[in-house]
Amino acid sequence: MNALALVHDALSKHVHEGDICIDATAGRGKDTAFLCRLVGDRGRVVSFDIQEQAIESTRSLLKSEGLSAELHLESHENMGRYAEPLTVSAVVFNLGYLPNGDHSIFTHFESTSKAIIAGLELLKPGGLLCVSIYHGGATGYDERDKLLEWLKRLDNQLYQVLVVYFHNWMKDPPIPVFIIKNE
Repeated sequence: MNALALVHDALSKHVHEGDICIDATAGRGKDTAFLCRLVGDRGRVVSFDIQEQAIESTRSLLKSEGLSAELHLESHENMGRYAEPLTVSAVVFNLGYLPNGDHSIFTHFESTSKAIIAGLELLKPGGLLCVSIYHGGATGYDERDKLLEWLKRLDNQLYQVLVVYFHNWMKDPPIPVFIIKNE
């Protein structure tokens, strides 16, 4: 079991045919493709990244699998421009840097926290927001530490926040975070 398997398992229980989903960090397109398969032809997936390489990689993966999504070369902070509040079933984030990409370009707490707020506003009741925090190495620990502290202050009347630690893993294992919007 790893962070990706945990996130995909949770998403498969929350996302259904015809739903709207957002991949806030397109990366290499794996989450975008996974969400496309979950929502089917009647659903909608909107995917964001600030790197052209990520958008092209995602576009290529989707094409090879016969899938379709809306891809935007834009910050995830702006996801509110592409969906109406209370309509999205799931939002997915993978923080850190683009795998096999430029490690000097990575997510930062300031834009990530704004994007999470935007995602929470779009989530419908019972919706799920997943954040996989990849930290250490080139990205350091600043975003992880600020984000985990900030998440403690989300209103527990509105959201449940679950944080999973791979406690006995060496080095800096990813930290999956699940935020469920209360119904």
